[in-house]
Amino acid sequence: MTFVFLLISIAVLILLITWLKFNPFIAFLISSILAGILLGVPLELLAGSIQKGIGSLLGDLVIIIVMGAMLGKLVAESGAAQRISEVLMGIFGVKNVTWAMMVTGLVVGIPLFYNVGFVLLVPLVFTVSYQYKLPAVYVGIPLLAALSVTHGFLPPHPSPAALVAQFGANMGLTLVYGLLIAIPTIIIAGPFFAKFLKKIDARPLETFQAKPKEESELPGTFNSFFSALFPVFLLIGTTILSFQVDPGHVIAPYIKFIGDPGMVMLISLLLASYTLGIHMNFKTAQLMETYVVATKDIAMILLIIAGAGALKQVLMDSGVSKSIADSLQGWDVHPLILAWTITALIRVAVGSATVAGLTTAGIIAPMVSGGIVNPNLLVLSIGAGSLMFSHFNDGGFWLYKEYFNLSVKDTIKSWSLMETIVAVVGLLGVLALDAII
Repeated sequence: MTFVFLLISIAVLILLITWLKFNPFIAFLISSILAGILLGVPLELLAGSIQKGIGSLLGDLVIIIVMGAMLGKLVAESGAAQRISEVLMGIFGVKNVTWAMMVTGLVVGIPLFYNVGFVLLVPLVFTVSYQYKLPAVYVGIPLLAALSVTHGFLPPHPSPAALVAQFGANMGLTLVYGLLIAIPTIIIAGPFFAKFLKKIDARPLETFQAKPKEESELPGTFNSFFSALFPVFLLIGTTILSFQVDPGHVIAPYIKFIGDPGMVMLISLLLASYTLGIHMNFKTAQLMETYVVATKDIAMILLIIAGAGALKQVLMDSGVSKSIADSLQGWDVHPLILAWTITALIRVAVGSATVAGLTTAGIIAPMVSGGIVNPNLLVLSIGAGSLMFSHFNDGGFWLYKEYFNLSVKDTIKSWSLMETIVAVVGLLGVLALDAII
């Protein structure tokens, strides 16, 4: 009955949002309560579970999203996004815009957490879309496919890095294998799939759409790229330093603090406030007003993500992920396919790629010690499964939907299907590598 109750809870969530037109945050709260009751979470613990889910997810994301929205607004308003798009278009050409976005997402996505990369680069997508009169989804999907793949497949992202440690895999070899699989996966789920999305009507949030400026008003090329991508440089630098410096060294805590994604975004915003703001003749009061507008526009996004966190926590506390894993453990199938299947089903059930990956790791770990599967490929198989069919219980689903201002139907047709393609093609890549090596 666990699976039936899970389906009922998700069906209620979908009906509340699509049929009754409920605010998604309220719908999430109602569905979370229903799921908790049906799945046997004690009533005295249910409210606490919901609050924990909201707090834990927002605790990780609120600084990143708010600072990223402010930085994105400034990058757009200052003309930096316009300058960056002009340079990229000059290199790739308008006809190859999807390839330009894909390369940008891959390069930036390797060191950058998904949510940071999303809020940092989506304004660039909207600027290119507006300036060249191209559909926003068509331009954006290749970039988001790249960010998603790097998040699920490649260390040093949280889930693959944790799996490497748990399975005793080789971090460098996993990264090499991951890149071999990631590149064709991104090409298929990005530029190729985007060709079928040109008719989706997206109306992105106005806060990230700046009217084209005259050439004389634009910041320089170096200033634009440096200010917009400073979070990438800072994360790469602190990551390299963290590997070079002994954990007991006096500067190690400072490196860890500065390298925290939230701190990276704050430092980057302060830098850009000067390089793209004060330096470009913005008044401080004008800058602060720009940031207020950016924050207002993402308030509902934060609440929707919080609602997704509440439902995810209730499902975790109810033991749904363990039930799914236990029911599949006895399957007589290839271990890489088994690991992918368990991860994919947990991902669809609870919405979190990281939770799905780490839950599966505990079930599959004996296969590694038994020497019956390559641990590096097992990390990638689980990583691919953890990206399967993002939908209503995933904060990333709502982040994409609200930023691009899409209907639920079009979000599923573009975002959810893209994530499914990534998961399936990723598994095929893992199996192909397994046959070769």
